[in-house]
Amino acid sequence: MRPDRLFFASCLALVTTSMVFSIRADILDALGADFQLDKTQIGVVLSPAFWGFTLSIVIGGSLVDYLGMRNLLLLSSSGYVVAVAAILFAPLPAAPVEPYYSDTGFVVLYAAMLLLGLSQGLVEGVINPLCATLYPTEKTHRMNVLHAWWPGGIIIGGLLAFAITRMMGLDGAVGAEIATLGWKIKLATILVPGILFGILILGQKFPATERVTAGVSSRDMFRESLRPLFLLLWLCMWMTAVTELGTDQWVGSLITNLTGMQGILILVYTAGIMFVLRFFGGPLAHYFSPMGLLTISAVLAAIGLFALGSAVTPWHAFLAATIFGLGKTYFWPTMLGVTAELFPKGGAVTLAIMGGTGNFAVAFILPIMGGWYENYGAGAAFRYVGVLPIILTVIFGALFFYFKSQGGYRAVRLESTEAAP
Repeated sequence: MRPDRLFFASCLALVTTSMVFSIRADILDALGADFQLDKTQIGVVLSPAFWGFTLSIVIGGSLVDYLGMRNLLLLSSSGYVVAVAAILFAPLPAAPVEPYYSDTGFVVLYAAMLLLGLSQGLVEGVINPLCATLYPTEKTHRMNVLHAWWPGGIIIGGLLAFAITRMMGLDGAVGAEIATLGWKIKLATILVPGILFGILILGQKFPATERVTAGVSSRDMFRESLRPLFLLLWLCMWMTAVTELGTDQWVGSLITNLTGMQGILILVYTAGIMFVLRFFGGPLAHYFSPMGLLTISAVLAAIGLFALGSAVTPWHAFLAATIFGLGKTYFWPTMLGVTAELFPKGGAVTLAIMGGTGNFAVAFILPIMGGWYENYGAGAAFRYVGVLPIILTVIFGALFFYFKSQGGYRAVRLESTEAAP
């Protein structure tokens, strides 16, 4: 087994996943124009990507011990190729179709978004338990390093999208054929890392998960998901995911309409903040404790979202985005790190539930944010979501003081034994 190669392949798989996220965010308006869809309908067509993500994480994560990590990652790599090809060759309507969901192009686009979500979910369902297994004594730190490549992929995808926009003049007046070619070229770049991470894992040996080597039964693994503290964290995952990912998927279009600048630059900028800071997640979590770090994150995210909601100039948007970027940085990896540390008997299942819940929450909020955007304006969409990190501040703060009263936050350790899943 080659742990470094497996970890690198995991990072590249996550880069692919987040490139889908950033490039899809950049081409939303172009997709809407070519497929004759309004903002609410675009929210509808985006939803299956996150439903699929959710379904795939939960099912894939539950079956990691039985189907094998390598097989699931190879299936993900193939799914990326098929989904991207389907969108590239989907038929475009010549005029709006009523009802919009009866159009063949919409059906293909919807199905391809679902397949993209399924492929993304398989990545998340495998790499989280793989990371916890490869590095059992530094889970929160390694989760943060691994998930630094989520914003890393957003940066790569966002800069590629921006470069293609400038080279092809897509931010100015161009013909319909050039505009269509532009978003298709952007989307096709996803194929490169999607194929590469599949090649990297061919023939590689993967380890048994931590809970299998510790002799924890499948029944005990599933039982962990019913513990009260896990259920509370599960509720928090809804709100952290909507705060981070729900906002990110709309931020390009929202900022463009609020300030007139290329909104994808805000997404790339906040991703850059996240990419750098996540490499320091372990030391910060040790200094503040994971719950302390999550509390600070929630406070900053709330301030940033309300500031973004009132942004009218590029400088205002960048200042607000800086605060928001600092706030959202540690939500996802620290929630996963806490889950792996406090509920190691839950193995891949508790991690899958948390990851799946996050994406389910985003799928739920996207059409709602689209409706807020359409009916109340771009700023209102940011401000309404900003209520969630206020609630999170209270919950994470209470958990911080609870653990402090119990002598401090401590990770639960499992001892290895001979066992079968």
